[in-house]
Amino acid sequence: MKLVNVQLNKRFVVYKCDAGEEVYKAGDMVVLDTKEGTKMGKVVSNSGGGCSGLSKRVNTILRLASYEDQKREAEKEQKAVEALKICKQKIAQLNLPMKLVDVSFSSGGEKATFFFVAGSRVNFRELVKQLASELYTRIEMRQIGARNEAQIIGGVGCCGRPTCCSSFLSKFGPVSIRMAKEQGLSLEPTKISGLCGRLLCCLAYEADTYAELKKSFPECGNRVDTVYGKGRVVKINVIAQTLLIELKDGQQVNISSDEIKNRAN
Repeated sequence: MKLVNVQLNKRFVVYKCDAGEEVYKAGDMVVLDTKEGTKMGKVVSNSGGGCSGLSKRVNTILRLASYEDQKREAEKEQKAVEALKICKQKIAQLNLPMKLVDVSFSSGGEKATFFFVAGSRVNFRELVKQLASELYTRIEMRQIGARNEAQIIGGVGCCGRPTCCSSFLSKFGPVSIRMAKEQGLSLEPTKISGLCGRLLCCLAYEADTYAELKKSFPECGNRVDTVYGKGRVVKINVIAQTLLIELKDGQQVNISSDEIKNRAN
């Protein structure tokens, strides 16, 4: 299978795509067949590797995008802008407790899916009725969570790179405050939360590694017998594989795990 990397229009996400027997170069606009339907994107690399942020999903490139394809895509984007504007106005008129995030039209324009966030269940029957009569298409309302909202909107994380959810994560895994504790990170919410207000997805990336590496270390506060004498563990540096030990005389020394003779209590 010959793969190329394709970035979707207006999104950070990059797909691995089966190019078949065709040769595509960076910058080519192509039409993809994905599980969400036909999409348009730009080739960013002519090989299956070497591009950070890749989704694991493999899609098929149908063809180079023609002038007509690109014209239809531009018209669909303009139609989405108008649909968002109309929907926001109607949400305000109906005083519905919901926040509109995005709208996506199917390739043929026969269905419009509106994505929104809300704190509770929303009765949007009247909204759907009014939208259908004005947009002349089938309407679907889809409630999403805070992480999905960040995934759709995109942005730059505290690391300076595009958010994981909008660039390569295809599904969200569990993230806990314990993961931050295991990695010795600050537990201040603003430092371990993403743009969505939830715990950073990247906390889970190295959680298993940290847990495994810490198995050979005593916990902070424990007393140990070292080559420098008995002392108390003040701090652990998992990456450097060292411990900061406070000795009986108050002196603090950095040692490796090999320099621990045995654990005292």
